[in-house]
Amino acid sequence: MAHLGRLLVPLAALVLLLWAVPGAHGRRNNVRVLTDENWTSLLEGEWMIEFYAPWCPACQNLQPEWESFAEWGEDLEVKVAKVDVTEQTGLSGRFIITALPSIYHCKDGEFRRYLGPRTKKDFINFISDKEWKNIEPISSWFGPSSVLMTTMSALFQLSVYIRTSHSYFVHDLGIPAWGSYLVFAFATVLSGLLLGLCMIFVADCLCPSKRRKPQQQCTKKPSPEFLQPLKKVEEEQEADEEDASEEEPENREGASDDTPQSSLRQRSVGPSSATDKS
Repeated sequence: MAHLGRLLVPLAALVLLLWAVPGAHGRRNNVRVLTDENWTSLLEGEWMIEFYAPWCPACQNLQPEWESFAEWGEDLEVKVAKVDVTEQTGLSGRFIITALPSIYHCKDGEFRRYLGPRTKKDFINFISDKEWKNIEPISSWFGPSSVLMTTMSALFQLSVYIRTSHSYFVHDLGIPAWGSYLVFAFATVLSGLLLGLCMIFVADCLCPSKRRKPQQQCTKKPSPEFLQPLKKVEEEQEADEEDASEEEPENREGASDDTPQSSLRQRSVGPSSATDKS
């Protein structure tokens, strides 16, 4: 019996230890982990989000207070979450994280930055007393779901991809650093050309340019209204021609009448001039 009692003591201690470990893990799970895939859940309900980095000393000091605050989340009806900026670069771009740790409050899609003291008691008072109402929310233009911040998130992710690719070219493939830079320069120029062609194609589809058509010979007959002034002009020209033709014979007759008189005058003048000379 004594031997059996000695065995029961370590077994009971082992059972208590195994029961306590899941409880400890359960407390840690009170802090939700947000990623680039599930961040849209922030748009519904009330949230407190911490942006941190594992290497940041201030973030490490905040973790115990943040986890203790998360245990009150169910009573306060607030969801407590954290984001690792070293892993979720897209989210850090959406919120433009420039300092660590950064804390945001979200209520039904409205985001506010928390700038107060960072203790469990202050976090609880901030939610229970609704102190977040005294903070101006972030403009919708700069909200994480806006087009501007979505573009910024893509740029952050692109920068990480470029850095990872550069490390792969230099360390894994053994390409010199200047060779890696040439690859990225060529890719940048090529992508710019393709983007320009796509923009021209889209612009041409939305606003097609007016092409000049070749001038065609007019085969249509002029309208009667247009012919009437032409007929009048032709009739006037014909009348002028007839008048001119009638005047020509008269001029000729007058010229013929004048020619004998002039000859007679010349003849009469001729002898007199001769007598004068004599």
